[in-house]
Amino acid sequence: MSLFTITVPAHTTAVQYRHGAFDTVLESGRHPLRSGTTRVLVERRETLLPLALQDILSADGLSVRVSATLRLSVADPVAFVEKSADPYAVVYLAAQVALREGLAGLSAEEIGQRGAPLPVAAMTEAVGAVAATVGLAVLEIVVKDIVLPPDLRAAQLEVVTARARGLARLEAARAETAALRTLANGAALLDKHPALARLRLVQSAPYGSQVVVKVKDA
Repeated sequence: MSLFTITVPAHTTAVQYRHGAFDTVLESGRHPLRSGTTRVLVERRETLLPLALQDILSADGLSVRVSATLRLSVADPVAFVEKSADPYAVVYLAAQVALREGLAGLSAEEIGQRGAPLPVAAMTEAVGAVAATVGLAVLEIVVKDIVLPPDLRAAQLEVVTARARGLARLEAARAETAALRTLANGAALLDKHPALARLRLVQSAPYGSQVVVKVKDA
């Protein structure tokens, strides 16, 4: 029994080598320290890998800039340590390719539309296949920012502005129609009730005015 021990921190795995060859994987906790062994600590908690804005050529030939973030975790610590000097760089490149290929079949308008059904599942599967070779698992790909070409943004702004102006004109027309309807109803009421018309005339006269009411002879 060894008199010395090694403690692997929480949320961490240690890939242990003996005399330069892979020996075993040590989970979190205390383990006996064997002679001739070395260890590489691997963080097992979820991590985020952000992708900078990528220039994507859409199906209609426009350049759209898209950024995304990957949620990753280490699935195979041995492969993570041994297969690549920089496993995250491998996944980053795979994500760039998947983003370009996944969005290339959509038009710029479809990509930029709010709530558009982007092929995130297919992109996640494609990146996950590459990530597995270096010991990583892709939990999710989140498409974040979408920057459309200036001309397309200007055109969309014009559409929104025109729609807002049309709604404003429609509301003004409705208000004018309602006002005219009220005036017509009022005029019809005054025609039916002459006394009410005279009263309305008196009420509308300026303060201090002298009103003379002529009554027709019977």
